[in-house]
Amino acid sequence: MIKLSYDVKKYRRDLLEFVEADDIIIELGCHVGGTTKLISPGCKVIAVDNSPEAIDEMKNIENVNFIPGDVRLHEIIAEVYKITQSCDVLAIDLGGGYHPDTVFKVFYIWSSTFKPKHTAIRNRGLLEFFNSASASDEDYRTSTGYLESYHDSGIPPLIKEFDLWTPKLKR
Repeated sequence: MIKLSYDVKKYRRDLLEFVEADDIIIELGCHVGGTTKLISPGCKVIAVDNSPEAIDEMKNIENVNFIPGDVRLHEIIAEVYKITQSCDVLAIDLGGGYHPDTVFKVFYIWSSTFKPKHTAIRNRGLLEFFNSASASDEDYRTSTGYLESYHDSGIPPLIKEFDLWTPKLKR
């Protein structure tokens, strides 16, 4: 299941609905760990953020493997892939209100790589688009945390800011 929200409290409630004991959670955009502290007890969290403030704060949270870096970079996704090749929950909060196109690309690449059971995304632009759009009579749905119709397609070559094709990570 994929849940989309903007309010940080709603986003955190959505995540807590997904999280079960012993889950592997990949958290993109952890900042200083406000959400991480809520989801980390009893789970293994791999948290990624490129803000300098995150480095010292994230060291003090148990069950968290913190990786400082930009989630759009090949070397960061490859570093996470060395730790785990799948996850139960993918959590994405890259600033909440900014750049829905980037957030969707990050979702697409990370979710198609790690195949989460559930994904929670915090982004106002995506939520506004979702709430404003009218659906056609075509019925494309997924019951997982990634888009099932694209799960093995990798990354389109025209997304130039990503230097990664997910099949390169396969062993």
